[in-house]
Amino acid sequence: MTFPVLLVGSVDFCRRNALSVVFAAVLLVVFSGWYAAGHLGITTETDEMFAASLPWRQRAEMFKQLFPQFQDLLVAVIDAREPEEADATAAALAGALAGDHEHFLSVRRPDASPFLEQEGLLYLDTPQLESLIERMIDAQPFLGELAKDSSARGLFDALSLLGTGIEQGQVNLAPYRTALAGFHDAMTSALAGDPHPLSWVRLLGGELADLGGRYKFVLVQPKLDHTTLEPGGAATRAMREAASKLEFVKSGDTRVRITGNVALADEEFASVAQGAATGLIGSIVLIALWLFLAVHSWRLIAPILMTLGVGLMLTLLFAAIAVGTLNLVSVGFGILFVGIAVDFAIQFSVRYREMRLVFPEPARALAETGRRVGGQILVASAATAAGFLAFVPTDFRGVAELGLIAGIGMLIAFLCTMTFLPAAISLLRPHGEGTEIGFHWARPLDDSVRRRRTPLLTAFAALGLLGLILLPRIGFDADPLHTKNPNTEAMQTLYDLGDSPLTNPFTIDILAADPAASANLAERLKKLPLVSDVLSINSFVPKDQETKLALIADAATLMGPSLAPYDTPAPPTAAQIRTAAKSAHDKIAPALVKLANDHILAAIDQDVAKLAAAPDAVVIAADRALTRFLPKQLDQLRKSLEAQPVTLQTIPPDLARDWLLPDGRARVQVLPKPEAGSTKGLADFVTEVTEVAPDAGGSAVTIEATSATIVGAFRSAAIYAVISIAIILFIALRRLLDMSLVLAPLLLSSLMTVMVIVLAGLLLNYANIIALPLLLGVGVSFNIYFVMNWRAGQTSVLGSATARAILFSALTTGTAFGSLALSGHPGTASMGVLLLISLGCTLVASLLFIPALLAAVPRPRHLSP
Repeated sequence: MTFPVLLVGSVDFCRRNALSVVFAAVLLVVFSGWYAAGHLGITTETDEMFAASLPWRQRAEMFKQLFPQFQDLLVAVIDAREPEEADATAAALAGALAGDHEHFLSVRRPDASPFLEQEGLLYLDTPQLESLIERMIDAQPFLGELAKDSSARGLFDALSLLGTGIEQGQVNLAPYRTALAGFHDAMTSALAGDPHPLSWVRLLGGELADLGGRYKFVLVQPKLDHTTLEPGGAATRAMREAASKLEFVKSGDTRVRITGNVALADEEFASVAQGAATGLIGSIVLIALWLFLAVHSWRLIAPILMTLGVGLMLTLLFAAIAVGTLNLVSVGFGILFVGIAVDFAIQFSVRYREMRLVFPEPARALAETGRRVGGQILVASAATAAGFLAFVPTDFRGVAELGLIAGIGMLIAFLCTMTFLPAAISLLRPHGEGTEIGFHWARPLDDSVRRRRTPLLTAFAALGLLGLILLPRIGFDADPLHTKNPNTEAMQTLYDLGDSPLTNPFTIDILAADPAASANLAERLKKLPLVSDVLSINSFVPKDQETKLALIADAATLMGPSLAPYDTPAPPTAAQIRTAAKSAHDKIAPALVKLANDHILAAIDQDVAKLAAAPDAVVIAADRALTRFLPKQLDQLRKSLEAQPVTLQTIPPDLARDWLLPDGRARVQVLPKPEAGSTKGLADFVTEVTEVAPDAGGSAVTIEATSATIVGAFRSAAIYAVISIAIILFIALRRLLDMSLVLAPLLLSSLMTVMVIVLAGLLLNYANIIALPLLLGVGVSFNIYFVMNWRAGQTSVLGSATARAILFSALTTGTAFGSLALSGHPGTASMGVLLLISLGCTLVASLLFIPALLAAVPRPRHLSP
């Protein structure tokens, strides 16, 4: 029994048992939905998209196991008007989250170590330390008054001494102009009824206050719920709620933003889903319109849509059985299935309409449709499946699983088209046809193409040659962040952090044998052109300690008595503060003659004069604003003057654990320069570092290795796909010439797609590269229909029913892709754009190149379709 006979028999059997077939399909759909609901999950782990055997994956997993404290993080990034506000907010947030054991596993503040608070001065360069200590000693009388009374009363007493010192020529205010300006701003705000706390870190430290960066961090490991699309969603909401209750957040002086790999993954799904419902509704309306124009009857539209639904559910069942967990790439199998399976259903339905014109009886028309188009759909589905299955052997598991599901899905689509679709058509009984099904208006175009086949083929050859020339220039954007929505909070925060070498996320991690080896490695790495800095456990052992400790000891000797804590005096009354303010005014005013007219101290003099006459509420508010952070800063100053020698042995265990493993191995982190921010720059940065340390890991290495893996997977899969498709075509068509007639338009459409991508300045990325296997699938299908019709003796190409089916199939598929192109998510939008480009090029090759090519080739004789 020949295959066409089997196909006809299948179609006829399903027609005669239509109700049973549809009922069985409904049961299968219900079972598929039930089984998939309990056995099919989704993972947001991007690492799971690549084979665990890859060396870079193994290094990444090793670092995860060795340093689990850096995994699955939500990072609260805090910045404020003043450093103390940020620090106080971070401390309060960390305290609140630490008590929430329902949502969080661990909470820590890497920038708030008591060890660093005490030893912090040792990490300054010696000239910076000398300058700071000189300023502190100059301010000793001022600080002494504040140590005795850290209220506004003591502050104004200190200002009185400042005025006396200026009058006597004993004080140089030049180093304090910025700090005094801040003091003036705080006074002005308080007098205006809008008090803001004064930063004593800036007032005493000057420009050194910003050395540690503007951000404070709270690192949180949340409890993740992987059964939801946003595993960290509950923890993130708990963080936001806790932050919203904090004092400086409520006042608007501090901003708390959340980023980290958990937040980025959660926002990825949220941004992809945003607008999806509207886009889906619009797509369905347009798809229904194209289907109506293709088949002209709801009695055919409904079977087509039902066939798609049954096939999709059966493919979902296969995914649940064969894969179990979808990843961020394989979750897109539905798009591929609908985009190609709809073509099979449209082909069958349009050709059925054509057969109804010749054979008015529905049973005969269905049988003839199965005989004439069944083999074409089988070859198209087999070739398309082979193209998808070519990805299965690759190391890119995301696309390998997608290829497996979509490849089997094509075979499922074929079975549904040849079984369920005839049964559904038989039940709904569409009316017969009275007019030609093909494009009658396009028949003259066939003659025009045949007459102009030589210039058309020449033009397409030129386009193909241009695409081949441009092929090496096609670029791949290896930065996964570029496929994410840049407007989300996590992404905007990450970009802000990337502006600073201290917080740049694209770092490289290396394991050295011990701290001594890490020090030697760091010295070699620091000489590389794209390396900004290298951190290791040795970075926490300050240089030139002997000199610095001597400077600090001298400062402690001179300032210790002045800074010694006193018994805290009773809080001042408003009257006492006014008296102290008036006294300060009386001392400052005579000294102003020795300063420039626009000196900041003149403005401060006016401020204290106004405060001396202000009502109690304003005075008390000014007291709180001016001295809110003073006691803590004085404590910090006392503690910093107690610095002790630092060795590897004295570094606290909680800090050392981030850099030193129990077995003695030491972590080295390499920070990039801003020049490494581009795709090429990052690749060069990784190349430089890995030439020195081949076993390097970290985010930068992972990004580059991921890029190489993906490109290599698609290169290998393309070779496998072309070979397997060629074998299937040769078996089906039995002539090298006919096989070449199918593959030539596929090659041309691919090169035309490359040409458009390069000339339009587009880049391939992790999201849109999924368009390439679809290009193979759609291109092969369209080409097979025309070539097999031509083998069967059909002379009209553009005016045929097949052309009608292909056009509306492309419009239907393009509508689905168009909704992706309009997405606000860059990765999804880029995928939609590339899918539209590849579909457009495929359609041009099918409707213009193939007719010209077939017109130039002698028609075969005595060949069956």
